[in-house]
Order: sequence, then C-alpha cells, then structure tokens
Amino acid sequence: MTTEPIRVLLVDDQQLIRLGFRMVLEAEDDIVVIGEAADGREAIAQAAALRPDLVLMDIRMPGLDGIAATEAIVREHPQTRVLVLTTFDLDEYAFGAIRAGASGFLLKDVQRHEMLSALRAVHRGDAALSPRITRMLLEHVTPLLPSTESPSHPDLAAELTDRERDVFLAIGRGLTNSEIAQSLFVSESTVKTHVGRVLAKLGARDRIHAVILAHRLGLVDDAGPLPSEA
Repeated sequence: MTTEPIRVLLVDDQQLIRLGFRMVLEAEDDIVVIGEAADGREAIAQAAALRPDLVLMDIRMPGLDGIAATEAIVREHPQTRVLVLTTFDLDEYAFGAIRAGASGFLLKDVQRHEMLSALRAVHRGDAALSPRITRMLLEHVTPLLPSTESPSHPDLAAELTDRERDVFLAIGRGLTNSEIAQSLFVSESTVKTHVGRVLAKLGARDRIHAVILAHRLGLVDDAGPLPSEA
C-alpha cells in the first residue's frame, strides 16, 4: 500500500532559506512541499487554503511573527502540526512557540538528517524538541504555563488503564512511539491508539502538554535521564 507523502508548508521571510528547505525536503520520497509563505499572515491564509499536514515555521518575520501565526493555525486547524525553526537560540522564542501550540522547536543549524527526523516525528504525532530545549521546558516553562494543563484533582492519572499509564509515563520521559513500542513489546499502531486515549482522558492538547502534566503529577523524576529527541 502506498503511503501518502507528508504535505509541508514552508514559512520564512527569506526566499533563499525557503529554497534551501524546499531542495532538502523534495529530495525525500515521502515529503512534498505544497506551498510557501513569507510572513505570518500569509502563512495563516496558506494553511487555510492548502490544509498542510505540517508547517515548517520561522519565528522572526515582518508583520505577524511565527508565534502568532502558529497559535492561529493550531487553533483553526488542529490536525496541522507546526515545527518551528529559528536561528535565535533564545528561551522566550522556544517558550512562546510551545505555548502557541508548536509540536517542535529546532534551531536552523541542525543537521539535515536531524531536521528530517524531527519533521517525520512531528507528523507521526511525536514531539520534536532538542534536548536543551526539553530541559528548559521542564525546568522553567512548566511553572509559567497557564493552569489549563493542571489536573482538576490529583487522581487524574487514575482514570487510565494500567497499559495507558505505562504509555503516559513513557511519554513523560520523552520516548517516541517507536521507543514505547519497543519497551512495551507491542506494535507501533497499538501505541498510537493508546497515546490517543491517554491524551483524550487527560485532556492534554498534545504530546508536549502530556509531558508537562506527567511532571506536574510527580510521575516522572525531573532528575532522571534527559528525554530523547524524537
């Protein structure tokens, strides 16, 4: 059975950067670039018109920036994932992108294979965060995020089945679906089903919020191993 390619919208105010990304992505058999945008407003319009699977989003752009555009796209098109790429390794940009609903945050100087791996991970429903950004998220962002992710009572995780709890803990440790499947000796499709149920039962918007919730509930040791890159 032929798998549909990942449909990507490129958003960056620099045409040469968009061209470079297009060349990298279209060299892959499972990825197709369906459109480009040079600013946030154009990105929102293109996302509405083209309904991409994934948006590769710059942050600093004239007019409406990538954070505001990400928030609007995620709100209007919840099935569209956003992977933020920036040259600015500054905390507020990473945090703002995550709060806006981005599924990943990477610097533009990542290796080609790292970017492609992150793009595919985000499309699968995994989160893509560099280890440094993940650590900052857990140490600094979690207390500052709105309380909408906070559990209404301490036994929220008790609503999960034993297997769903195992999956939730694995998500909290930063494992991808593939890694969870290997650790639990089940298929990746089974893991994907469990992840969907876990997010629904916890009321978590996405995988990143599930990570935050796991730490807020004290189910994951902050001093433990750094969550792996997706």
